[in-house]
Amino acid sequence: MSAVDQKNGGDEPQDSVPAAEVWPEVERAERLARGAALKWASGVFCRPENLERLSQYKKRESQRTASVHTRLKSMVQSYLEGVGWGLEQLREARAELKEVSQALRKAGLESDQNADGLKSLEKLREAAVSHRQLLAAVSNLPRLYSVRSTVLETERLVESRRLLEAHARLMDLERWQDDILWQLHGTTGTTGTTGTMTGTTGTTGSVLSSEDQDLVAKYFSGVGQLVDALARELWAVVSSALALARQNPTPFVSAVRIVEREEALDRALQEERGGTNGRPLPPGRPRGWRTHFFQVLEEAVSARFRSVSYLHTRGPGLAGHLSALQHAIMADLATVRHLLEHCVPPHYHLTGAYLRASHRCLHAHLAQVSSWDLESGEIFAVLNWVLHIYNSPDMMGHPELVEEVEKEELGPLISTEGLEQLQSKYVQSVRKSVSEWMHKALQVELQDWQRDQEPDTDHEGFYQTSLPTIITQMLEENARVALMIGPSLRDQTIQMGLYEMENLLNRFREALVEFGKEHRRDMSNNKNKFYLHYLLASISNCIILKKSTESLQQQQSSRSAGRFSRTPPNPLAALDRAVRRACRLVMDQLLLDLQPLLPALLTRPWLVQGDPTPKLCSVLERHLDLYGRVRPPCRQRLQEEAQWLMVVEYVRALMQKKLVCRSADERRQLAQQMLRDDQLFREIFHGLEGEGSVPEVNPLALLPVLAEFIRLKDPAMLILEVSGLAAKYPDISEDHVSVLMDVRGDVSRDVRGAVLDLLEQSAPPLPAGYRPIFTDILVPPPTMAFCLPTAKCA
Repeated sequence: MSAVDQKNGGDEPQDSVPAAEVWPEVERAERLARGAALKWASGVFCRPENLERLSQYKKRESQRTASVHTRLKSMVQSYLEGVGWGLEQLREARAELKEVSQALRKAGLESDQNADGLKSLEKLREAAVSHRQLLAAVSNLPRLYSVRSTVLETERLVESRRLLEAHARLMDLERWQDDILWQLHGTTGTTGTTGTMTGTTGTTGSVLSSEDQDLVAKYFSGVGQLVDALARELWAVVSSALALARQNPTPFVSAVRIVEREEALDRALQEERGGTNGRPLPPGRPRGWRTHFFQVLEEAVSARFRSVSYLHTRGPGLAGHLSALQHAIMADLATVRHLLEHCVPPHYHLTGAYLRASHRCLHAHLAQVSSWDLESGEIFAVLNWVLHIYNSPDMMGHPELVEEVEKEELGPLISTEGLEQLQSKYVQSVRKSVSEWMHKALQVELQDWQRDQEPDTDHEGFYQTSLPTIITQMLEENARVALMIGPSLRDQTIQMGLYEMENLLNRFREALVEFGKEHRRDMSNNKNKFYLHYLLASISNCIILKKSTESLQQQQSSRSAGRFSRTPPNPLAALDRAVRRACRLVMDQLLLDLQPLLPALLTRPWLVQGDPTPKLCSVLERHLDLYGRVRPPCRQRLQEEAQWLMVVEYVRALMQKKLVCRSADERRQLAQQMLRDDQLFREIFHGLEGEGSVPEVNPLALLPVLAEFIRLKDPAMLILEVSGLAAKYPDISEDHVSVLMDVRGDVSRDVRGAVLDLLEQSAPPLPAGYRPIFTDILVPPPTMAFCLPTAKCA
């Protein structure tokens, strides 16, 4: 508050500027305060009883106003005190700055005066440097004079392989060279001139001039050559360590001691002179000879690999090469473990280092071998050596070697991708061989079919040829050999064998078809007398191959089924197709043998004499006897097919209406003759039920039914007979029933119409599993009564 304000008691003077014009916020705040106060007062004093406490409200508000004024005054006072203290500090700082500026001005003047005096000391400095150089030269003269002789003597020691003595002399020479370089470095480091106030001063850490370095390097040039010569001798000893260990390990021990000396020197020099301002490392340091020691050792191991003969590594010689590698590696490891391990410090772990070096060299060598165009036997030798021999107790799995290095540290000898590629190449190579052998076996089989003698039989009397034996033995042998490598390769080999089996069976089925065509073309020449025999042998061969195929499929692990190909092989389906084709050819041959006798069946001479039936039975017996040389279950299948064929041909002969009954006696005689034929057929097929499964519909049961249909005396009962016949044989058609009624010869038009209507209305669907018999029997078209108006007809 200003003095005018205080004089007027805080009231604004008459001629002063209104506060609202200077601080508009003050007027706004005052209006808000007054409004809030009026609002509060109107709310409080709206009731009469509150007016009695007006004095209390006034006193309380006065106290609050005084308290606010007090706090404001206190705050302003503390603020003014802080501002005063800050001003005082600023005054003190200004005084100190004046004093410092004056001192700096005096120091600059004195420095300018001293710079002129330093120039007079330049000659003295040069003399001091020269004195130090001369002192260093005088002190090093004995060493410098003896450098040449020491170098020559050290060379003789190196040539005579007195390595420890040579290394001691070499260490002396290197120490002299290092001392001289350091002394020269120290003397040249003080020759820098002092500049003016704005310049820089030289330090003792300046770099040695190139002329001095060249001079020292030229004078001590023999030292570098000695280092190289000693290193050559040293690494030559390390390279021949295995040979020296068996004769005289002393040079190897000396070499190891030198390596350890050099390693200790490298470590000491690095610890002593590792700083940026310290003494620099001597030329060629650090040498790292311990690391180079293990590198030379690995090169020696690689040279040992190359020393093993590579002249016969292809073909059968690859297994011998790998065996030679095994014996060489184990012999070297024995030498390292029992002899060289005692010549080196324990921390070298020389056996483990040799193991790792051998493993790396083997890895590179086998990668090169795997890239060759290998045959299956070579790939097997590599896989067997890598997966089984290398990790066996006879090699890297030896109890004493297992403790030296972890198997995980070495890693696989061949990567997983490399093994998979090798296995794939093995399977492809075996597949090529298997395909060739199967082709040759099939050619031999085709040649056997042309032989003029009966096929061979096994110990059970079944026909067979060499084909299934060759194929089975080949596939099983390949699976057994592949299992020696592992289940995965065995599964791949079996999968490949099943593919080739399927291809073989497809070609075999085509060969059967061609065999049948050729036989039909040459039937007149009677070229192949044993055609049927070899067909039956082929069926037996398929049964043997089926058992072999199922055995191979059972050997496969369940997790590998279908893993190697999207479309897995299906040799069983190909086998079934081949067997069906062979059985069809056998039935064709049976029908061909029966064909000359069938036209005389169910004719009037047959009705009187029964002549062709015994001959038919003779042919059937001969065929069924040959079917007994086929392995079950195809033997039963052929017998069933022969039974079906005989019945179908018999009914087909009946449907041709070669015999139409004229009376009841002829119908009775026809039925009796049919029953006699049925009995003959049953005697021939009497053993079928005991050898195999009985078919759901026995075809021989049809002949008594047909005989009963013909023998029926009352034609009106044919309706019941036909309904029963249709229930047993739902594939019988109206044409078949019409022909049967024609054969009877006594069925009226009304009965015929009723029977056919009944049959048309019933027409039951074929049950599941029912084998049709009438479907294969075609009814000849009826002959229509038709007459042209000719003179003969009239």
